[in-house]
Amino acid sequence: MRHKIGHRKLQRASGHRTALLRNLAASLIKHEQITTGIAKARELRPYVEKLITLAKRGGLSNRRLAHARLQDDAQLTKLFDVLAERYKDRAGGYTRVIKAGFRASDAAPIAIIELVDRDTSAKGQDSGP
Repeated sequence: MRHKIGHRKLQRASGHRTALLRNLAASLIKHEQITTGIAKARELRPYVEKLITLAKRGGLSNRRLAHARLQDDAQLTKLFDVLAERYKDRAGGYTRVIKAGFRASDAAPIAIIELVDRDTSAKGQDSGP
């Protein structure tokens, strides 16, 4: 039985899983909408929501905690300056997960995870020509 076992393992070792969530969170903050597997999206949701809550509270100690979890200076700045201001009056529920069908190659379920009230111009901002 799996009673009181908290999170999905996502078929990865703990260090790989931590790095995966860190990279997915940085991508979500940067692009404000990403497409990934449904299990990864559901695992990413509380991770990002806790980061946004830290940013809303502000302060140096919360910035350091968020930096320890995110480790991306550019996205940390966006998190504390842009997203914290955007969600200052919202009491939670900063992300949404939308089922997006199945991947053609292996029929894995795919989901879109996005920030609520997102900036549509942020998506794909560093993609090439």
